[in-house]
Amino acid sequence: MDALFYTLVGIDLNWSSLPQQLVNGLVVGSIYALIALGYTMVYGVLRLINFAHGEVFMLGAYTALLSSWVMGFSPDAIRKFYESEAAKKLADPSYVERSIPADPFNLVIMILLAMAVCAVIGAVIEFFAYRPMRNQSRTAALITAIGVSLLLQYAGSLFLPASPPPSVAMEVNPYQTNVSVTLVPAPKEIRDKFDDSVSALEAAKESGADAETIGDLERKKNDLEGQVAATATAITMTQGKIVMLLTVLVLMAALRFLVLKTPAGRSMRAASHDFDSASLMGINVNRVVTFTFMLGSALAGAGAMMLVTFEGTSMQPFFGMAPGVKAFVAAVLGGIGNIPGAVLGGILMGLAETLVTWLGFSNYKDAVAFVILFIVLMFRPGGLLGSSKVEKV
Repeated sequence: MDALFYTLVGIDLNWSSLPQQLVNGLVVGSIYALIALGYTMVYGVLRLINFAHGEVFMLGAYTALLSSWVMGFSPDAIRKFYESEAAKKLADPSYVERSIPADPFNLVIMILLAMAVCAVIGAVIEFFAYRPMRNQSRTAALITAIGVSLLLQYAGSLFLPASPPPSVAMEVNPYQTNVSVTLVPAPKEIRDKFDDSVSALEAAKESGADAETIGDLERKKNDLEGQVAATATAITMTQGKIVMLLTVLVLMAALRFLVLKTPAGRSMRAASHDFDSASLMGINVNRVVTFTFMLGSALAGAGAMMLVTFEGTSMQPFFGMAPGVKAFVAAVLGGIGNIPGAVLGGILMGLAETLVTWLGFSNYKDAVAFVILFIVLMFRPGGLLGSSKVEKV
């Protein structure tokens, strides 16, 4: 059956890499989920799609970048450090060159700054752009949202570093070590051959064999090592990705507690049902809306910081467009206005992207978002966990 599928479709599936791809999809999807929460919370309160949310995500990434530069991890500072170390080594051959120390506390500062800056930007956008449009038609509010998005993109291209696209230096990240878990080991025959090749190489080195013999044995060992890796089913992640997943879980748990268990959360839920009734109950609706924008924007800032720091993603002023669109589709997929739905949609979007890559169509992974959006709008406009009620926008 598999052979027939390969013949018809023209792809050869590597089943041993599927668990790794699923884990990669979970990591990517967690970032989409954080961004999607901003879309869905704003829509839940205002019935407005904040199309500038992707640009808030972009500004969070740049905040992380600039804060790392201030901490001494700019390209010039790193170059001068290593030049100084090389000069010391040249002057004293016994000198042991150091690497730049990476402190986890720097990451805490970066994520808090990114969340704070994005929260302030979200509040400013709400006050100056969306609040005047609150009693206008939804079309006017939608056009305003698109206008704010374009304004931030092109203003960023004027004032933010973009050429060449900068990225957060890997030296700032202390969690670069790989963690590997083997689910299904390689066949015993291949493992035995690999062990024998390692023993033969060590014996050749101890006996003083010639360079050609040692080179042949090393090539054989490397080939067998590749066979072991190719035939084993394992999951490998950097410590940074594990930290990222745990941080996302903590943020989502904190958001759930805030929405369900605190007075601010109860005010948000009341305002999402009816502004006038909430006002009559003594709730400051303007404050609730601003707080909602700040909260969603802060989550986007956290996601941006972790993406550019732990994944090493380069950035430019239009950097937030693709993640923003995909997160919007994730929010629609789960049910726009539904917080658990946004999380579910983000995870499914990440898994869909990585599965497309696993199938061998990596060039089309960005199109998955639009295919999913089309299918959802055709068959379930309310989303997987959303209401089936049809609304005009």
